[in-house]
Amino acid sequence: MTTNPRLVLDQLIAAFENHYEVTSSDQVDEQALLDAEEALRDAFFTYDDVLFTQYEVELPFDLIVSDDEEDEEDDDEDDFIDLDEDDESDDDDDDFIDVEDEDDDN
Repeated sequence: MTTNPRLVLDQLIAAFENHYEVTSSDQVDEQALLDAEEALRDAFFTYDDVLFTQYEVELPFDLIVSDDEEDEEDDDEDDFIDLDEDDESDDDDDDFIDVEDEDDDN
């Protein structure tokens, strides 16, 4: 892997151009598209890494969220239990016992 940021940027641009060429063709070859996507992803992460290593600068965005992470977010929502769901039927607290202090009677 080269550590020259300009060369890595050129590789990223070439990966974008290759991805565009594959996707804009009349007959999209699925394997070629997958290969272009992988090359673009690798070029992006390489550029991001080299940019940070050389200049301690991060790109202002993250591109990839894996399907597993999305599923975990959905699962978290499913785990939420609304305990106040049927509050309307619990308006009067039948279980509440009012205990008066014995000192008040004296």
